[in-house]
Formats: sequence, structure tokens, C-alpha cells
Amino acid sequence: MEKKEKPLEKMTAKELREMALGLPGIHGVHAMKKEELITAIRAAKGIIEPEPKKEKHIVIKKEKVVLTVAELKQKVKELRAKREEFLQQRNLKMAEILRKRISRLKKRTRRAA
Repeated sequence: MEKKEKPLEKMTAKELREMALGLPGIHGVHAMKKEELITAIRAAKGIIEPEPKKEKHIVIKKEKVVLTVAELKQKVKELRAKREEFLQQRNLKMAEILRKRISRLKKRTRRAA
């Protein structure tokens, strides 16, 4: 029974060099980097390169909006009014969310002062 070879990408550079030394047509093995070794071995064996995986979504961060202390306090006042409305409507989930936002804004005012 044949021993299954592990994928070239999972092999170390040392293992790839040993494999490349045994293949005809590959020269300068010891000076090659891992990626170069993989491409040379694939070319020598006639293996087609696999298609690259899809790239991950790149998330672009928004620029932070710097607010003054007065603007932050105004925003806190607005959120408190909204929170009172939600409490009267018995929407406790939204009231809790607004409470956390108010808390964060209050922390920012303390840092900005």
C-alpha cells in the first residue's frame, strides 16, 4: 500500500528541498524559498496549481468623529429622553441598549474633559 504524501503547502522548506533534490530539472534548490520550491516541484511533476481561495471581505474602518464635551452632553440628553419613552412603552430591551449608549457617552465626556 502506498504512503499518501501530504500536500506541498503543509510541508516544511527542508522537506521540500529534499523532495526537489530527487527530481530532475530543478537546480539551485538550497537558495530557493518555500514558495519557489513549491512552484518548481509542481512544474517538475506536472501538477496544476490550485485556484487561489476567495479573498476575505476587507472591512474599511470609519473615521472616528470627534465630538466636543457640549455635543456629547447634548447627545446624552437626547438619548435619555428616548430611553424614557421606551420605558413608558415597556420596551425594556431598547431601554437597556440606550442605557449602555448613555453610559459610553458619559465615559467619553469624562475622558474629553
